[in-house]
Parts: sequence; structure tokens; C-alpha cells
Amino acid sequence: MSPVEKSEIIDILEKSTEDFQAAAGSIPEFLAKIRPEADRWSVLECVEHVTTVEEIFLARLAGETPGETPPEDKDKEAVLAKRLSDRSAPRKAPEAILPKGRFASLAEGLEEFHRVRTRSLQFARDHAADLYTLASSHPVLGPLNGMEAMIILAGHSSRHADQIREVRAALEKR
Repeated sequence: MSPVEKSEIIDILEKSTEDFQAAAGSIPEFLAKIRPEADRWSVLECVEHVTTVEEIFLARLAGETPGETPPEDKDKEAVLAKRLSDRSAPRKAPEAILPKGRFASLAEGLEEFHRVRTRSLQFARDHAADLYTLASSHPVLGPLNGMEAMIILAGHSSRHADQIREVRAALEKR
């Protein structure tokens, strides 16, 4: 992996962290638990979901036993990044990653998000030279290399930052 690629994934992760913080951190605590509609998540539920997914992804990536690693594929990386940013087609999260009320407050949820994101960033820095050699998997997307997994982490939090902005807009219309 070239030095540009090494720093690029760090930049992508950092920008997605800033985006998520800007979206969720601007929500008053009293609005964080309110669902705009019965079938839509609250801001706090979004924060919990993103944090839970990141914990699972990072544990998988760090703990997977070496196996068949998908090769470097810039086209696949671009498709993953684009797919994650597209909010036109809502997706239903599997039961295991649905919000369950882990956090008592938005502040607590964001603190935990930042804790796990810091670990993700450190993992990306520590493994920048070998991200393409790391293997992981996703229940829907299948086998992934480490770079693809990091792109998914960044895109996932950005996708939900957009969702949080949508929730806020819906709540402000009330």
C-alpha cells in the first residue's frame, strides 16, 4: 500500500468521525431519545447502533483467523463507499445490531462511540501497511479485506450521521 493510501484511510475515518460528531453532538439531550415516528430510530438509537456495529467489525477484523483474503479491488471499494452513502434505499438492521438501550444518555453514547472509533483509528494506523492482507467477513457483503472493512466503518457512521440529521429535521418540524 502506498503512503498516500495509508494516510487516505486515516483521513476518511477521521472525516467520518467529525461528521458523526457534528450530527449527533449538536442534538440537545432532551431530543436524543425521541423517535420522530414509531418505525424510525431516535438519535440515541442511531449512536448505539453505529457504536455496536463498529465494535463488532473491529473485533472481527482484529480476531479473524487468516484465510482467503479478497484482493485489492479499487472498484469494489468505490462501490462500497457509494452504497453506504446512499440513503434512498432504507435497510433493516439484523436483530443482533438493533438498539437495545445500552446508553442512558447521548453523552454516554457518544463517549463510547469515540472510544471505539479511537481503537479503529489506531488499528488502521498500526495495520496501514497490511490492511489488504487482513481478512474479515460481513453477513451480507461476504469476504472483505481490511481496507474494505475500514471503508465500511467510515461509510456506516457517515450514513447514520445523515440519518441523525434527518431525525433532527423531523423533530424540529413538530
